[in-house]
Amino acid sequence: MTTPTPSKPTKTPARASAASVVATSYEAALEELEQLVAQLDAGQLPLDQLLSRYQRGAELLAYCRARLEAVENQIKVLESGELKPWDAA
Repeated sequence: MTTPTPSKPTKTPARASAASVVATSYEAALEELEQLVAQLDAGQLPLDQLLSRYQRGAELLAYCRARLEAVENQIKVLESGELKPWDAA
């Protein structure tokens, strides 16, 4: 009787897609993006960290934009195809 050979664990890619990396909500992504901007603005990061945080910020920004566009499209559907101005007052 032969025992099955254990399968090798799959390696996780160093950079997963933005959808799998991004926070669980728009608000969480926005908060992380704000923290990244503050770190970048401080100008105290080494070059390699600067680049990786900039890339992360770009992923978060794309995620936030996509979420906002999706919500805007849902509002258009609810408003019969027109995006109406929102009055906060």
